[in-house]
Amino acid sequence: MGKIILTGDRPTGRLHIGHYVGSLRRRVELQNSGQFEKIFVMIADAQALTDNADNPEKVRQNIIEVALDYLSAGLDPEKTTIFIQSQVSELTELTFFYMNLVTVQRLQRNPTVKQEIALRGFSENEGDGNENRKGIPTGFFCYPISQAADITAFKATTVPVGEDQEPMIEQTREIVRKFNSTYGEALVEPEIMLPDNAACLRLPGTDGKAKMSKSLGNCIYLSDSAEEVWAKVKGMFTDPGHLQVSDPGKVEGNTVFTYLDAFCKPEHFDKYASCFVGKKVSFEFHSLDEVKAQYRAGGLGDMMIKQFLNAVLNDTLEPIRQRRHELEQNLPYVYEVLKKGSDTARAVAAETLADVKRAMRINYFDEGVLEQLIKEQAEKYSAK
Repeated sequence: MGKIILTGDRPTGRLHIGHYVGSLRRRVELQNSGQFEKIFVMIADAQALTDNADNPEKVRQNIIEVALDYLSAGLDPEKTTIFIQSQVSELTELTFFYMNLVTVQRLQRNPTVKQEIALRGFSENEGDGNENRKGIPTGFFCYPISQAADITAFKATTVPVGEDQEPMIEQTREIVRKFNSTYGEALVEPEIMLPDNAACLRLPGTDGKAKMSKSLGNCIYLSDSAEEVWAKVKGMFTDPGHLQVSDPGKVEGNTVFTYLDAFCKPEHFDKYASCFVGKKVSFEFHSLDEVKAQYRAGGLGDMMIKQFLNAVLNDTLEPIRQRRHELEQNLPYVYEVLKKGSDTARAVAAETLADVKRAMRINYFDEGVLEQLIKEQAEKYSAK
């Protein structure tokens, strides 16, 4: 069997540059590499409903936002199957069967589940007297099992995700091993693929907080205009001790430099050399290491660095913005891509579900199975 990719995103808003460097950019590269037999990219609306059940319209409206971001960033429906999770009902059935292989205690130990529960303000009790939302929805608590169903339904060998998803992939691997040891070999154990650029493992928010999050309002979106990008870059967290241009500055933990590590390319130094020309100073840099060295030594102001970062970001985002605008004028095409992809995904998932039922011996009405079952049981009862 060839190598297969499964990955995706929750449709709770437009995708931001953290999604782009953490997974989306890599997906496009992998799609065009020719190394994978199949690539499935899922819009995880069912998973998004686990903590948005009271606001399904939010999820419904954001499906198109994510689809537009996918296509404008370079995902090609001729090479990649893009589908909507809720339209593949086989995933729900697989989730149900896998629930019997995972304990509540194991889910409680999952670090990603703990982080996500805290992030969304769920309390572990029905009501803890605080402003936290009451209780933890069962669907949200069990989403590592749902994710395992998503991955295994397509027999994915590779799952490109950020490092925060490592515990989730490990839980999938555990479920696969448990299923195969209990019922026989039917599922494929996936491998995680982390970003190859360390800065892309988890891009911080523009405010310097560890996570770029829609709810925290610290995102730069792929669809942001050039003016919106510049406004956000100007307000970015840098080195709080770098008060004067002449002061030595810290690169480590400096959000601007983290973003440059993720986006900057060698050709940007010739292309945007004017960013390092000021009223009193002028620098000639040929690499990001040279910029970092000058910043650490002092004499290089934050605004000059931010101007360079803004140019670098817009160099990446402008083609994406242009493609998105074109797609926004042709929404029937986008929905046709989603429908066709969902139909393809469902056919593949149905084959895996059949394999699972066969392994579990609950395929009672398959051709030849019912006849054999009746024969065995008839012999049993006739012997009485």
